[in-house]
Amino acid sequence: MTSLTWQQTSSRCSQFLALTKPRVVSLIVFCAVIGMFLAVPAGVLDLRFISVALAATLGIALVAGAAAAINCLVEQKIDALMARTRARPLPRGELTPLQTLIFAVVIGGFGLAVLYFKVNALTMWLTLATFVGYAVIYTVVLKPLTPQNIVIGGASGAMPPVLGWAAVTGDISYQALLLFLIIFAWTPPHFWALALYRKLEYAKAGVPMLPVTHGDKFTRLHVLFYTVILVAVTLLPYATHMSGLIYVSAALVLDSVFLYYAIRIYRDYSDRLAQTTFRYSILYLSLLFAALLLDHYFPL
Repeated sequence: MTSLTWQQTSSRCSQFLALTKPRVVSLIVFCAVIGMFLAVPAGVLDLRFISVALAATLGIALVAGAAAAINCLVEQKIDALMARTRARPLPRGELTPLQTLIFAVVIGGFGLAVLYFKVNALTMWLTLATFVGYAVIYTVVLKPLTPQNIVIGGASGAMPPVLGWAAVTGDISYQALLLFLIIFAWTPPHFWALALYRKLEYAKAGVPMLPVTHGDKFTRLHVLFYTVILVAVTLLPYATHMSGLIYVSAALVLDSVFLYYAIRIYRDYSDRLAQTTFRYSILYLSLLFAALLLDHYFPL
C-alpha cells in the first residue's frame, strides 16, 4: 500500500469514526461497564463475566455508534449551521448520506448480533429500544417539535448502566433503575447549560431548545431546579444501601460543586460560566459512577 493510499484510507476511517461521536460513545460505554461491575458481587470476576462483559461492551459501543451516525444523517442540515457541528463529515461533504446509512446499518446490525448471540436477548432488545429512542424518537420526533426534547429523550441516554446490568445478570433490578434515574436527572442541566451559550445557533438552525422558546431566565431556573432533583436522586443509592460512605461522600462533594454552578447560572449568568458548567457536568457523571464502583469493591 502506497503512502498516499494509506493516508486516504486512514482519512476515510477517521471520517466514519467521527460519525459515531467517539467522546459521547465513550461516556455511554463507561456507564454501561460500571453497570456491569456493579451488578455482580465484589470479587466475582470469573472468565464467564469477563467474556460476557467484553461482548456486551463491544455490542453496546457499536449500536451507540450507529445511533450517533443516524443522528448525524438526520441532522446534517442543522449541523451545517452550527459552529459546534459544522466540521462533521456530512456537512463537509466528506461522506454521502448513503454511505452513512450503510455504515450505521452494518455496525448497528453487527452490534445487535453480538448482544443476541454472545450476551442475552434481553440486552439486545433493550439496546435496540435505546437505539430507536435516540435515533428516531428523540432525533426525528422530539428534537424539532418540543423544547422538552432533552427531558423526554433523556430516557434513552440514561439506559447504558441498565444495559450493562442486564448483560451480566439477564435481569433488571431496582439498583439498575437507580443508575438510570441518576443519568435521567443529570441530562437536563447538563444539556441546557450547553443550550444556553449556543442559543443563537439553535435559533438559527430552527431547533426549539428551551432558551430559544422560553428565554434564558426560564432555562436558568430549570437548570437549577433539575440540579436540585439530581442532588436528591444521587443520594438514593446510599439511602437504599446500594452504596456506602465512599460513594455518598464523593456524591456530596460533586453535588455541592454542581449546585454551586447551577445557582451561579441562575443568579449571575455568563456564557463562560455555562461552558464551565457543561464541561464540569461530564466530569461530574464520570466521577460519580467511578465512586460507585470504588465503593462497591472497597466499602467502608
